[in-house]
Parts: sequence; structure tokens; C-alpha cells
Amino acid sequence: MDVWVLSFLVFAISQVGTPGPANMALLATGARYGFRAALPFVAGVAFGKQLIIWPIGFGLMGLAATAPWLFVALKYVSAGYIFWLAWRVANMRLDPGTAAAEAPGFFAGLAVHPLNPKAWAMIVTGFTSFVAPGTSALVATVTIALCLFATQAVCHPIWTYFGDRIARHVSGTPYERYLMWTLAGLTVLFVLIAIFEGGF
Repeated sequence: MDVWVLSFLVFAISQVGTPGPANMALLATGARYGFRAALPFVAGVAFGKQLIIWPIGFGLMGLAATAPWLFVALKYVSAGYIFWLAWRVANMRLDPGTAAAEAPGFFAGLAVHPLNPKAWAMIVTGFTSFVAPGTSALVATVTIALCLFATQAVCHPIWTYFGDRIARHVSGTPYERYLMWTLAGLTVLFVLIAIFEGGF
């Protein structure tokens, strides 16, 4: 087997299904705009990871050896963007189901994973830990891309729906502010973990 698919799927579920910057963004979007209105954003987030997978699969990691400063710069620019998103989440107020026209769309979702340190670390780990030596770049990249997309297709809507359900219970209550600040704080925490423990 050129790619250890079952092992990688277990790893992918452990990464895609657990809290991180992207899932916090999905949770907050579902909470703010409602599940249906957030679906284009969900699709964008899922496809956005492909924008990382394919360049890495076809040699982007080689650039890390010749220009490592590019990856360091990208890591901190990405973290800054996610921190800004966290600040916006912290100051959001919930109004599920009534702001569909303002919900972020597909193209907004595309930007989430390319600027998500956890996503980079996850994909780099996929190629370096679950691909047998000598595997063709095409086989490895297609396999990892399909596994991650399938995992996202299941997990991302669940996080978004969970946000929608939470919002219906706390919208307009004193707990609303605490929820949004908690989501923002968790987003920042998971970015810091990705940078300092498993960063790219």
C-alpha cells in the first residue's frame, strides 16, 4: 500500500473532528447565521484545504529546505489572521436564521484553511508519516486529498449544525456574550498549540 489509508483516516478524523480554528469558525458561523445560511461557507472551508494539499503533494515541502523563512512568515501571518477572526467572533451577537443575506459565502470559506496553521501541520504530517517511500506524488496527493475531503464532508457540517443549535438556546440571554468569548478564546488557544507544538 503506497498510502496507509486506514491509519491516515483515523488520524484525519482525530484532526478534522476535534476543535481547531476552522471548526471554531464553522461553529460561530452556524451560531450567527443558522445552519442553512452557513452551508456555502462550509463548502468553501472544505474545498479550501485542497488549496494546501495539492501544492504540498507536488513539492512545496522542498521549498521549506531552501527558503525556510517563507514558512515561518506564513505561519505568523496565518496566526494573525485567525486571531483577527477570533476578535470578530468575540464581538458577534447571535441572531440565528435572520441574517442569511449577510452570511459569509463560499469564497470566504476558501481562505480559512490556507490561513490555518493546524491545517498545514495536519497535511504535512499526512505526507511525511502515512506515505510509503517511493510513492508517486499523484497517488499520494489524490489519496490524501480524497480522505481529507470525505472527513470534512462529515465533520464540518456537524460543527456548523452544533453552532446553530447552541445559538437557539443562548441567543438573547446573558450567556450569549460568554459563549462568543469562549469560542474566540478557544480559537486563539488552538492556533497557539498548532504553532508551538505541531506547527509547519
